[in-house]
Amino acid sequence: MRKQDKVTLVDPVSEARRYVANAKETLSQKARLNNEYQSYEDRKYVRAAGHYLWHAVLIMLEAKYHLKKTKRSRVDVDDYKALLTRDDKKLLSMVNNAYDIMHLFMGYDGVLKKSVCQDGIQLANEIIDRCERLITKNDGAA
Repeated sequence: MRKQDKVTLVDPVSEARRYVANAKETLSQKARLNNEYQSYEDRKYVRAAGHYLWHAVLIMLEAKYHLKKTKRSRVDVDDYKALLTRDDKKLLSMVNNAYDIMHLFMGYDGVLKKSVCQDGIQLANEIIDRCERLITKNDGAA
C-alpha cells in the first residue's frame, strides 16, 4: 500500500474536525488574544489557523464529490463551485464565504480581529456538518 492510499482511509469527518481543533488550539495558545481590542497579536498564527480551517473544508468537499487531480492540473476550488452551482446552492454560498474568510482574510491577509476568526471556525463546523449529512444521506440511499 502506498503512503497516499493510507491517507484516504482516514474518516474525513474526524480528520476535518481535527483540523478545526488545530486551528482553535493555534489561536488560543499561540496567536495571543488582546482582550482589550478583541484582536489577536500574532498574524503568523492567525494565518496558520485560516489554512487549517480551509483545509478542513477541502477535506469535506473531496469526501462529498471525490474530485481528483488530473495529469495536467490539481483540483481547483472553482471545480467544486461548478458542481455546487448545480447540486447545492446553500453549500455553495457557505463555501464562497469560507473561501473569503478562511483562505483570503485569515490565511493570506492574516486579519487579526477575533470575530473574523470565530466566524471562520463556526463556518467550518457548519460545512463539516452539512457535508456529513449529505454523505450519510447518499450512503443510506445506495
